[in-house]
Amino acid sequence: MGCIDGIKDTLSQAVFSPSTLLSGRGGLHMAQIILCVITFILGLLRGFSSHTYWIYGMFAWAFCPLMTLFITIIEMFKLDIILNMFCMDWDDFTTGMAMSSSLMTVSVAITYANFYICKTCLYNWIVTVFAFLSGFVYTLEVVKDKVFDKKKGSYLAALPGFWKVMEAFVSCMIFVSLTGYRDSPALILCVIAYIIPFPILPVIIATNIFKKLKKCLPFNLDRFVFIFLVISVVLYIFAAIMWPVFMFRNNPRPGSCPPSYCIWAIQFMVAFLTVLNLILFTLDLIFTLLGICNFKRT
Repeated sequence: MGCIDGIKDTLSQAVFSPSTLLSGRGGLHMAQIILCVITFILGLLRGFSSHTYWIYGMFAWAFCPLMTLFITIIEMFKLDIILNMFCMDWDDFTTGMAMSSSLMTVSVAITYANFYICKTCLYNWIVTVFAFLSGFVYTLEVVKDKVFDKKKGSYLAALPGFWKVMEAFVSCMIFVSLTGYRDSPALILCVIAYIIPFPILPVIIATNIFKKLKKCLPFNLDRFVFIFLVISVVLYIFAAIMWPVFMFRNNPRPGSCPPSYCIWAIQFMVAFLTVLNLILFTLDLIFTLLGICNFKRT
């Protein structure tokens, strides 16, 4: 009966509370949603583009405010109390999402500025300003949560979970930048090496966020993560060697190679991001083996 009474007491606390919108956190969420929606509309009015960086930007400006709206609605109806009790650490999830959203919006602002602004492109300057403002308000929430409120995450907002988010983010940037590989079997193998670890990362993140789900697994998740990291490191070592060799052999940097529209520079970016993700996966594996920085030792 005590357990049932506790559940009833928790459910009774889940009531509509619009006052959350008037708090500093609520104000930040409203600013994030408004700025991202304005940036999305401005980017859309600029005209459709098949450019992968434009598509990535439109996705980020749609995904981030939708997640913020979801978090705001949950907190407005106090449903986070129920979620905390039954399946997840809500503070960890919200802080982790703020960190992920700041990463996405800031990177989008930088790439949009690099590819689309020029001295006479006033409209693109306006989009860039709103893009940076969106990144700023998400970064402000991270600073508020981690520095002023001193929230300590259990996974997503802690180093192990955010490290996985970084690995997934760099993988996304690699996919966005892929070009010029279709005629080379060796480069296609590199693309396959990028693809294999990517879908597993969100599954690992989600399973660690939902604690009840983790307990229901018929295998040891930490051991699975260790095996996954070993395979990922091997795959990225292969790609880090093969991509530069087969992409840049007999393909020197052109004499005229502006950062905005130079295919060679984008191909070089893939090589750089491959090495960066190799470093991230390798450090992840080392930290897991040593059991340091809150990484769980297998």
